[in-house]
Amino acid sequence: MKILIIDDEELLVKGISYNLENEGFEVVTGSNGAEAVRLAQDPEIALIILDVMMPVMDGLEACRRIRAFSEVPIIMLTAKTEDMDKLLGFDTGADDYLTKPFNILELKARIRAILKRTARREAETRIVRGPIILDSQSRNTYINGVPVELTAKEFDLVELLIRNPNRVYSRENLLDIIWGDDYRSDIRTVDVHIRRIREKLERNPATPEHIMTKWGVGYYFKL
Repeated sequence: MKILIIDDEELLVKGISYNLENEGFEVVTGSNGAEAVRLAQDPEIALIILDVMMPVMDGLEACRRIRAFSEVPIIMLTAKTEDMDKLLGFDTGADDYLTKPFNILELKARIRAILKRTARREAETRIVRGPIILDSQSRNTYINGVPVELTAKEFDLVELLIRNPNRVYSRENLLDIIWGDDYRSDIRTVDVHIRRIREKLERNPATPEHIMTKWGVGYYFKL
């Protein structure tokens, strides 16, 4: 996992980096809020450690700007002890708060706790089946890490099948579940959508590996 550390105290950054790298983390560093906003755009960043008092742009403003495009967990660091500063940090989107000076063991414990909570949330919304990744919250789809554009109904159809692997759904079932009262077509609507999904998700749509047909019955997702 990659952790971003933003603080203008060079020795502190080196100390945190050393300890986290010994734990197996990859560390990226910066020294001001503007760098934080830029570096936080890396999709591989799993957590951000962000100081409040920094030049160019302070940590509160950086946190606010990061939250405009990312939900990555943020731990704020500050030398201040006033409760109002902590409240401001939480209001801007911080997940946790640590006052300097702090014990590195406490910081590592908080990092582990936050990453564990994040992993549980992702497990609920992020579905991984071989090369296919579905994110039900953002409704994004990836094949081997590459984004794939699915229509709303295509996504709903894939999500249903992928969440219920090896369960066969008839065309009538799929029309009822996915289209409900909205559909005004026959069962061939399902066939058309399945064909388009295979063209987008399968290596060879003519011989699918995941979106399978149970002849005479319907469709299912093969693990």
